[in-house]
Amino acid sequence: MKTKGWMTALTLVVSAGLVLTGCGGGNKDNEETKAPAESTSTSTTTTGDAGKTDLGKAELTFMFRGGPDEQTAYNKTVDQFEKDHPGVKVKVISTAADQYATKLKAAITGKSVPDVFYYDPGDLMAYANGGVLLNLTQYVENNKDIDINKIWQKGVDLYRYDGATVGQGDIYGLPKDLGPFSMGYNKTMFEKAGIALPDKDKPYTWDEFMNVAQQLTKDNNGDGKLDQWGTGLNVTWNLQSLVWSNGADWIDPTHTKVTVDDPKFAEALQYFADMQNKYHVTPSIAEAQTLDTYQRWMQGQIGFFPVGPWDMSTYEKLPFDYDLIPYPAGSTGQSATWLGSLGIGVSSKTKYPEAAAALTMYLTGSEEGMKLLSDAKVQIPNLTDMATTWAADASSKPANKEEFLQIVNEYGRPIPGILTYNAEWYNLFFTDIQPVLDGKITAADYVKEEQPKMQKLLDKAIESMNKSMNK
Repeated sequence: MKTKGWMTALTLVVSAGLVLTGCGGGNKDNEETKAPAESTSTSTTTTGDAGKTDLGKAELTFMFRGGPDEQTAYNKTVDQFEKDHPGVKVKVISTAADQYATKLKAAITGKSVPDVFYYDPGDLMAYANGGVLLNLTQYVENNKDIDINKIWQKGVDLYRYDGATVGQGDIYGLPKDLGPFSMGYNKTMFEKAGIALPDKDKPYTWDEFMNVAQQLTKDNNGDGKLDQWGTGLNVTWNLQSLVWSNGADWIDPTHTKVTVDDPKFAEALQYFADMQNKYHVTPSIAEAQTLDTYQRWMQGQIGFFPVGPWDMSTYEKLPFDYDLIPYPAGSTGQSATWLGSLGIGVSSKTKYPEAAAALTMYLTGSEEGMKLLSDAKVQIPNLTDMATTWAADASSKPANKEEFLQIVNEYGRPIPGILTYNAEWYNLFFTDIQPVLDGKITAADYVKEEQPKMQKLLDKAIESMNKSMNK
């Protein structure tokens, strides 16, 4: 299969900023940890302990994005890599989450791609076809330092591509992490209200969830204004759970037909909009503008709120106790949520492929690296055995970390936008959705109008994919 040029691959990179799936700090008013402006640091350690792997002399650049805690954790991890690999220097380029896609695009345009860098799995096909990514298979398989069989298989498979199908074939990256997007709740708020704590193993029904959310929505000081709310969910990151648990989806199993006009989909979207417009269990638009729902959760004003592993370091400072539960279940009776990931790939143009591959494997599959990153409370361990031990540790919050592993092992799904050649069709759905949230249009009318527009963009994505494979 011939490949398209690097410039063609750029048409997809802009969408990465919109569909980066929640790991290491997503784009959110309900889940983003604010990162500082871009910073660079160069470690000078060039010698290590006797007996460590010798990769010769190499100077690498590693570009990633994340909040302050993640930046600190990665700098420590890179420092340890240098100690373990004498002669290798790594320049770390850390970028704010909302700037990363733009900076990566500029690097690809200028043919100055970092040796090692984060990328969204939704861009795998474009980057592999465009010659941006190095095929890591020869470096990863049978490696004496890192055993990929100990890494989550579904994580590794996200970065396999055989030229036609994602999930099989050669390896063009490794998972920085798997990011299970769980539901959290304010345990202290429940206890003060005298409400029975949720069952960590049995999801609420939609009716049960709404009933509890209404009980938690209160005017505590009697001034006629609400002081706390049952929920504070963001449609971009939480609608998926409702849609999937109600037996609907954005796209059919062949990934060729947009299915948002399914009545079950409309029912889930209407339920979400009714939280604000009918039941008033989430802050109004005006209230959210005064203080966004993320900040209200941080201050203890929200009962139910999403939690990702990347939030754990920040949430240690919450002025209340919190824990994890399954998302409420729709008509299927089964909880559902999404499972995100970011990949770490190597530039096909790197001068030091062996060293760059070694850094990638260290960041994603070494016991030393995983311990540093999981101890920093910015992700779950990539190593399955380590993750089991980590989840069982009751000394750190949240207590029910097992919920994260259940999402990984049992019911987490990828964001629909990464299943296709680009995510423009998927992003359009959320770009146009505000009238539904404002109660100006019903969900049923919205999905009926939106489906053909989304289908047109999906058809273009399929056409682009076919062209890239046939050139």
